[in-house]
Amino acid sequence: MALQLWETLKEAIPVYTGLTPSTFFTVVALGFALYYVATSLFGQSSQPQHHPRSFEPEMEPLPPPVQLGEVTKEELKAYDGTDPKRPLLMAIKGQIYDVSQSRMFYGPGGPYALFAGKDASRALAKMSFEEADLTGDISGLGPSELDTLQDWEYKFMSKYVKVGTIKTEISEADDGSSKADESVEKDTSETPPAKAEEVPPTGSGEKSD
Repeated sequence: MALQLWETLKEAIPVYTGLTPSTFFTVVALGFALYYVATSLFGQSSQPQHHPRSFEPEMEPLPPPVQLGEVTKEELKAYDGTDPKRPLLMAIKGQIYDVSQSRMFYGPGGPYALFAGKDASRALAKMSFEEADLTGDISGLGPSELDTLQDWEYKFMSKYVKVGTIKTEISEADDGSSKADESVEKDTSETPPAKAEEVPPTGSGEKSD
């Protein structure tokens, strides 16, 4: 049975393909080989590839804000972002806020880096980047500039944590109380003591009538 099938197949191959049986089976074998190679290549590319997770260092979470209390303007300059171990601070109208979470804006190289470590109220109100405006003095500002400053203050109050205030520096020249006390003391010391009231002596030698 198998022999008859083989003989029939050998006779049919040249009739339908024009090839000899050996050539026909060689072509079929090559076709299977190409199919296997193609499926192995494209089958692997279509399957999702699972790449090993890269062990890139993750950003460390920011430490909680530290309350500073009252600090001077000079002390505030130490928190301008140059020391990565210190928080990044900035003040508006004497109120100090921790802006460490926005280091890309207020840190070194950021667009607002010159505001860090300072009270930049005047610069924010005027939208100025001039060195002379990097101060907390807001005297002489117009209504629109004060409104702009108020918007900045609301933004900072809602987004950042207040960690302290700038200590008000009172010069000795402005402290009139001590000078007043000194003048009073000086006047008291220079005032001569009051003389005792002179009482006329009793005339014991006078004779009575």
